[in-house]
Amino acid sequence: MRYAQAATILFALPLSCLTAAGLAADWPTFRGADRTALAPDTNLLESWPAAGPALVWEAAGAGRGYASPAIVGDRLFTLGDGLSSADDKDEYLTCFDRATGKQLWKTKTGQPWTDGQESWQSSRGTPTVDGGLVYVLTPFGQLVACAVKDGREVFRVDLKGQLGGKKGDSWGYSESVLVDGPKIVCTPGGEQATMVALDKKSGRPLWSCPLPGCRGAGHSSIVVAEVKGRRVYVQTTASGAMGVDAKTGALLWTYPIDQTTAVIPTPIVRGDLVFFSAGYGRGGALLRQVPDGGGVKVEEVYGLNRELANKHGGIVLVGDHLYGDSDDKGIPFCAELMTGKVVWKQRGSGRNSASLAAADGHVYVRFSDGTLALVKADPQGYQEVSAFKVPGSGERPSWAHPVILDGRLYLREGDRILCYDVRDN
Repeated sequence: MRYAQAATILFALPLSCLTAAGLAADWPTFRGADRTALAPDTNLLESWPAAGPALVWEAAGAGRGYASPAIVGDRLFTLGDGLSSADDKDEYLTCFDRATGKQLWKTKTGQPWTDGQESWQSSRGTPTVDGGLVYVLTPFGQLVACAVKDGREVFRVDLKGQLGGKKGDSWGYSESVLVDGPKIVCTPGGEQATMVALDKKSGRPLWSCPLPGCRGAGHSSIVVAEVKGRRVYVQTTASGAMGVDAKTGALLWTYPIDQTTAVIPTPIVRGDLVFFSAGYGRGGALLRQVPDGGGVKVEEVYGLNRELANKHGGIVLVGDHLYGDSDDKGIPFCAELMTGKVVWKQRGSGRNSASLAAADGHVYVRFSDGTLALVKADPQGYQEVSAFKVPGSGERPSWAHPVILDGRLYLREGDRILCYDVRDN
């Protein structure tokens, strides 16, 4: 043993887009409002034509980058550099009309990220939308808040310069910040301010959580757990997993891992359980959070299992089974949550790493070669129902995670965003 749902207020939805339950839906941050990458949609297509589902619109001007779309009300937001709609190579937060794909505004956030080989460069942090503000974290650690209406910059916080932040690798920041009540919560990664809470209207610091010896921030985004009435922020850094008291910022527990190249996937929380994974052969582990006197500790349900390693495509929990890519091999797996036992692992029609989202009994597997596959969420075996090659893919890896919302499938492919109709009419 090692010791030691986000409530988001959104602006009114003017669209008539409704879920099957009749409730307006949004996807306000990375992996959706609850960070599960599970869409509530039902009555979606059970299979696709060979060329893919019907394309509703295709928009240019997103720029280079791997950020997913964040969608709230009638607007869609993402981050990228070198936009086809700009006359420079800088990085911009962009806003598009959700119904038509028309670019509504763009706001410069800073210089482009050009470290490393070309395919590793550019933005990858998905924006987070709350009320009248949209927040985005640039690779340089600039947390920028802009007005949803027109993109006007409201404030910015330098996670490195102001808060002593550091990354645990050389690829820049890509976290999507959490908005929880009046707070923004994010992970600068420094030893004195590993995780911080800021006032969401001004960026003023509220508390900071130190983690002595922390190697730096990873790429994961914070998720919320409840342990016997105590709200806990769960995160992974380059040093492993951690739990932080949401009210005070006190460190509750840690689960250290050996140093590895990068720690990227966002954890999965179910009740008092925490599943987290790291790539480069490190593996996935399941922990149980339990009260411990006045605090919380974690107990292993099982420790790191190399068969559950995932580099950056993320893992989704559907029912009692985990679905993800085997590290970045492009070989999807299905495993039992409670035991870690892999029940199937099979190569699909795409190649290289795969990012996932799930809806209506299917897993949407987006391979980095541009292939999108519709796979049954079935522990009995890998059943790829349909697959197609996304137009415009192939120049750079297709790393942006897919988004499914109100019967639409949204894909970021470099400078372009594609919106498909996946409703079963």
